[in-house]
Amino acid sequence: MVKRHVYAVVDPASGKLVKEYPTATDEVVDGALDAAANAYAHWSRQTSVEQRAQLLNAVATLHSERSRQLAEIIHREMGKPVDEAVGEVEFSASIYRYYAENAEKFLTDEPIELLEGEGTAFIRRQPVGVLLGIMPWNYPYYQVARFAAPNLALGNTIVLKHASQCPESSAALQQLFTDAGFPQGAYVNVHATREQVGRAIADPRVQGVSFTGSERAGAEVAEQAGRSLKKVVLELGGSDPFIVLSTDDLDATVQAAVEARFENAGQACNAGKRFIVAEDLYDAFLDRFTEKVLALTDGLAPLSSVAAAEYVEEQVGRAVDEGATFVSARQREGAYFPPGVLTGLSPASPSAAEELFGPVATVYRVASEDEAVELANDTPYGLGSYVFTTDAEQALRVADRIDAGMVFINGVGLEGAELPFGGVKLSGFGRELGRAGIDEFANKKLIRTART
Repeated sequence: MVKRHVYAVVDPASGKLVKEYPTATDEVVDGALDAAANAYAHWSRQTSVEQRAQLLNAVATLHSERSRQLAEIIHREMGKPVDEAVGEVEFSASIYRYYAENAEKFLTDEPIELLEGEGTAFIRRQPVGVLLGIMPWNYPYYQVARFAAPNLALGNTIVLKHASQCPESSAALQQLFTDAGFPQGAYVNVHATREQVGRAIADPRVQGVSFTGSERAGAEVAEQAGRSLKKVVLELGGSDPFIVLSTDDLDATVQAAVEARFENAGQACNAGKRFIVAEDLYDAFLDRFTEKVLALTDGLAPLSSVAAAEYVEEQVGRAVDEGATFVSARQREGAYFPPGVLTGLSPASPSAAEELFGPVATVYRVASEDEAVELANDTPYGLGSYVFTTDAEQALRVADRIDAGMVFINGVGLEGAELPFGGVKLSGFGRELGRAGIDEFANKKLIRTART
């Protein structure tokens, strides 16, 4: 049994410990904060946006050059198939490249038209200092890229605390930033404990915190940051609705539904999780969807750990006890949880309010657009959502009514470096990626001149 607070690589397929890594001493954590503070004081203030962009381009290039090596690391750590992991690395590279190419435009002074008086006024975006990033295991490189790329472009420095099951990928990233030419302290990886993270949040050297993970842990981070008056960006859980109101190609819509749910073995915050289908399409959709889901049984990767699969099994068991029907081809074996479909779950049941973080889809029947929207919003989460319809006016009308940070219409897998990512309600607050991502931890400094 691996100790809870120890950084370790555990084979998801067998549950066996591969290697343990020691947690950082208090002196190491303090040294990481010191290095980041020194880099902010001496590197950030002395470099131009163009120089920082060159470094980010180097990071992007190294991601691409080392894509296979990086992919094999996370395959060992959390079970992601190597080809999917290569795709994650390449997407991460595109994020670093995006900010390298657009940082100068994003950080250009923003003039303000004065209502009265002489002179000029403008907003200048500047860094705020050291940021603490607390990242999850499900996308070990992509999650870091969303946080690190815009902030390094801006000139903030980063102390990165990765998930305890990602010690090798986090070390590989640290080496990659070093090899790209970032100075000591600009990006620092540290194997901190929970207690050390709490002290780091309160440390005056840290000016902000970005956290991705569960809402329980996010609430704790936000509470700690609030006590120290630190800004925090939270990307938490999701129970994204996938609404099907009409279609001129049911097979394509079903395939999109499968892709929305089962990428990364269903371990994605913004995966489609609740499939809300108009009653005239429901039976045909459910039949074809279930057939495709069960066909995934032999090819799906394990979940990130045996414990993760056991928890999904518990959740499905509770849903069945509450009246739902679960269809799958097999029983759980270790970290392998067979893909399956839940139907008949009452929206009022306790299980309906939970996030299923694994290869399980819940399907609902609705009689109208209004009922679909009501059910879509009947969740404590509000991260992403999907709307499929042949009616363009209906698509925008429904998108406008959904309580979520993101709505994707008639398509899946549409995320991009240029598109802001984030949610509302228990899915957190703040945005990553796009122009919004570089604004979160920027000092939008007003400079007002009376006369020139």
